[in-house]
Amino acid sequence: MTKSRADQRLVDLGLAESRARAQALILSGNVFLGDRRVEKAGQGVAMDAALTVKGRDHPWVSRGGMKLAHGLDHFSWDVAGAVAIDVGSSTGGFTDVLLSRGAAKVYAVDSGTNQLAWKLRQDSRVIVHEQTSARILTPTHICEPVDLIVCDASFIGLAKVLERPLTFAKPQARVMALIKPQFEAGRDAVGKGGV
Repeated sequence: MTKSRADQRLVDLGLAESRARAQALILSGNVFLGDRRVEKAGQGVAMDAALTVKGRDHPWVSRGGMKLAHGLDHFSWDVAGAVAIDVGSSTGGFTDVLLSRGAAKVYAVDSGTNQLAWKLRQDSRVIVHEQTSARILTPTHICEPVDLIVCDASFIGLAKVLERPLTFAKPQARVMALIKPQFEAGRDAVGKGGV
């Protein structure tokens, strides 16, 4: 019998938008084969397996959305009508949250490629800039002043990655960025085991 990975089967069944999303559903314990919980994304299942998703871990295209949603709620920020830049957009969790809360437009900037969820690529409010470092943004990329900059970037400190995006900020613009100490402190300040 031919088998498929559980995460790929979820995508094939239309129960997840991407393998990354399928993996998140599996890790959250929400995927079942019959009455048995699927424990691993790479678990082999029959090509015709009837997987089911019970419950939902979150409504966003990635778990990253939970971080921004919490931050916006905590600080009571209203993003309705805002034009935003999502630095390090990846799958688009932050972009998804912004759109769901009424953002007018989001410039999704990421140095990677083919990561942004399909539903966001198809949304006319999203301007996709893949294979684009935030450090080289120009007015060709960001055509207007922005109200908000959100950032969940890895492998680079915030001072470096936000320098160019901040040049597009309106005077009263806000920034919400995840601080990752291992990228802020420098190699000499971070031990072998990390932070």
